[in-house]
Amino acid sequence: MKILVVNAGSSSLKFQLFDMDNESVIAKGNCEKIGLEGSFIGYKTKGDKKEVQVKMPDHKVAMENVFKLLTDKNEGVIKDVSEIDAVGHRFVQGGWLFSQSTLMTDKTVELLDQVSDLSPLHAHANMAGYKGCVALMPNTPQVAVFDTSFHATMPPKAYMYGIKYEDYEQYHVRKYGFHGTSHRYVLGQTAKLLGKKPEEINIITVHLGNGSSITAIKNGQSVDTTMGLTPLEGLIMGTRSGDIDPTVVSFLGHKKNMDADQMVNYLNKQCGILGVSGVSSDMRELNSAIEQGNSRARLALDMLIYRVKKYIGSYMAVLGKVDVIVFTGGIGENQEDLREDALKDMENYGIVIDVEKNNHLPRGTVEEISTKDSKIKVFRIPTDEELLIARDTMSLIKK
Repeated sequence: MKILVVNAGSSSLKFQLFDMDNESVIAKGNCEKIGLEGSFIGYKTKGDKKEVQVKMPDHKVAMENVFKLLTDKNEGVIKDVSEIDAVGHRFVQGGWLFSQSTLMTDKTVELLDQVSDLSPLHAHANMAGYKGCVALMPNTPQVAVFDTSFHATMPPKAYMYGIKYEDYEQYHVRKYGFHGTSHRYVLGQTAKLLGKKPEEINIITVHLGNGSSITAIKNGQSVDTTMGLTPLEGLIMGTRSGDIDPTVVSFLGHKKNMDADQMVNYLNKQCGILGVSGVSSDMRELNSAIEQGNSRARLALDMLIYRVKKYIGSYMAVLGKVDVIVFTGGIGENQEDLREDALKDMENYGIVIDVEKNNHLPRGTVEEISTKDSKIKVFRIPTDEELLIARDTMSLIKK
C-alpha cells in the first residue's frame, strides 16, 4: 500500500510517499515559495536528489508538479497517481470537534470551517493542500490527522483558562496543544523500548525545534502540554515569545503603536530566540555566536534551558510517577548541552544523565542517555510525524 503524506503551509508544501508494506520512504520533497517569485521544489528519492525551479501560483499547481515528479518516466517512482492508495494531510487545528484522525468528507470540510478562526493561517494553508489533492485525485481517500487530537484527553483543570466560563462556552477559548503527532509517535516508540503498552507508562515528552512543546503523558494519555489556544504559549521558541504576561500586549502595543493583530504577529515572528539574541532563530547560528562570546545569544539559550527544566519539574509533580523523559525534535535530538543542562542537578528527583554518552550520540538513532542507576530513564528518540500520519491514514482506509 502506498500512502502520500502532505503537510501544507502558507507558502510551502512538504510531501512524503510511503510504501507501507515496510514503512519505507519512496520519495519526499518540499515545494517552497508557493505564490511567490522564485518558487521551487526540492525532491529526493533513494538514488537521487534534485531541485526544480517551477512557477507555483497556488497549492493546486504545487500538487500538479509533485505528481509530475513522482510519475516522471526517468526519475519518477510510480507510473500513475492511481498507484497512491490514500493521502494523509496534517491539519494543525481540529478544535473541539475532532479528537482523532478522520476521513475527509464534505461534512468534515464544513466542520473544519467552524474551527478555522482558531488558527486562520494554518487552517487556510492545510485546507489548500487538501483541495489541491482532491482536484487532482478526486476518487482517492483523503485523511486529516490533527496536531491537537492527541491532547483531547486533557482534563478541564488543565485546558481551561481563568476567563469567564460563558466566554469559554461561546468562543471555545481554551488550551488545545499542538505537536500531538510528534508526542504520540515518541510515546509509541518509548513503549516499544520498554516492552510495555502506552497505557502502562507515564512519560514527559520534550519536543524542541523552531517550535517547541513539552507534554505530560499519564497512562498513555496527554494530561497537560505547554502550547495553548495557539502554538504561541509555553516555551520560548525560535521566533515565538512563549509564556508572557498578557498585559505586555497592551503595554508594548501602546509604546510601539501596534494594534492587537500586529502585536500577535510581533510575538509570533519577531521574538523568542531571535528577539532575545538579536542573532538568529537557528540554533546552529546561535551556538556559533555563543562560541564567539555573544552574551545575548547565551541568554537566549539559558532562557530556553530554564523553561524546559521548569516545565519538566512541574510535569513531574502533575504525573506523580515518571518512567521516562524523552527528547525529540531538531534541537532536542541534536543539542547535547541543552539536554544535559536541562536535567542538571536533578539527581534528587531520580534523574541521572550519562554525560559521556549524551555528548557522543550518533545522529538519527534511538539512545538511552541516563545512567543504569537513574530511577527515571531518559531517551533521545528522533520523531517521525509523517510516518505516524501515514499509519493513521492506512488504518482508517482499511476500516
